Amino acid sequence: MIIESRFNGPPQSGNGGYSAGLFASMLAEAGPAEVTLRRPPPLDVPLRVTGTNPVGVYDPDGELVAQVASTDAFQEIVPGVSEAEAEQASRTYPGFADHPFPTCYVCGPERPDGLRIFPGRLPDGRTAAPFVVPEDATTATTWAALDCPGGWSIIGPGRPYVLGRMAATVSELPAAGDGCVVVGAAVRTEGRKALVRSALYGPSGEPLAWARATWIAI
Repeated sequence: MIIESRFNGPPQSGNGGYSAGLFASMLAEAGPAEVTLRRPPPLDVPLRVTGTNPVGVYDPDGELVAQVASTDAFQEIVPGVSEAEAEQASRTYPGFADHPFPTCYVCGPERPDGLRIFPGRLPDGRTAAPFVVPEDATTATTWAALDCPGGWSIIGPGRPYVLGRMAATVSELPAAGDGCVVVGAAVRTEGRKALVRSALYGPSGEPLAWARATWIAI
């Protein structure tokens, strides 16, 4: 397994959501999965996978990168909004002015070849953004789309966070070219940790995937 450099979050490591989704695909059982990132996922190097459930992911030096296991079928889904509301919120995306990782594959404004998900705040504090599904979308792409909208519900100026743990349920993969909406919400913060949730809605307004995640302030 290799995380290609184009799927970066911070410049020298994999986007947390994309990496977690790729690691989750190694589970023997289908269904909700939870991924704990033990270190920033390295790019363009072969990663060794051990086990089937749980799964361990190791770098070439034998350092543990991530642990993966099946999890409960949680149903706490962030409520969706219309595409028009998501587009309006996206215009106020704080990452346009202050972004800790502006080349992030998912939400980086300096990535014309990325997913271009720019989550702005709704009046109630949730985040929302439109998302056009790319032609090469995979399950890992769906995890990636769920990642940053949750993070931006707690990221503030001068206060960057990175993904530490993520669990996701993918009920249905969106089709290439679909115009979707992604939403995120903060649940609570505990010191440097923040618990967030996110959800991906299809063109008809149906929830296709949802996630819960722990982000860590750096």
